[in-house]
Amino acid sequence: MTSFCGATCFQIPVINGGVLRNRASLTGGASFCNTSKRSLSFTCLSVSSDARIGVKEAVETEKAPAALGPYSQANKVNNLLFVSGVLGLVPETGKFVSDNVDDQTEQLLKNMGEILKAGGASYSSVVKTTILLADLKDFKTVNEIYAKYFPAPFPARATYQVAALPLDAKIEIECIATL
Repeated sequence: MTSFCGATCFQIPVINGGVLRNRASLTGGASFCNTSKRSLSFTCLSVSSDARIGVKEAVETEKAPAALGPYSQANKVNNLLFVSGVLGLVPETGKFVSDNVDDQTEQLLKNMGEILKAGGASYSSVVKTTILLADLKDFKTVNEIYAKYFPAPFPARATYQVAALPLDAKIEIECIATL
């Protein structure tokens, strides 16, 4: 066992960029989880039985709102961090910062920053974002706030208007970052 960010980790034999080669010993997959009193983060190391995936680690932080369903705030896989869709909820209350898109965008980008940090990434390491808007008329407003967080060269991006978002949010953003 080794220590990683205050959590207990298990050494797993890996070669060639983290691709697990000894599948027989982990048939069906295995998980090793631990929480740390010294850290606000919860780290869970899950090992897939599929050698093509490698090691997958869930990233969770109390500094951002908890997931609203059976998913992780983010997952580390090899040298990438996949951040789930983030909303403009205040972590301490679980409620929206306000009903307007400006405030929700600002809050969700702060939340995203905490998840990126917990996963060992930052805004500058984000390579792709997807923005989901309740109203595409908010596109210009969102761009102005978004540009304050993501430095050039900007991430690749897609933006969509959707019929509805969780909890009637005005905006949701997900991203992929390099580690």
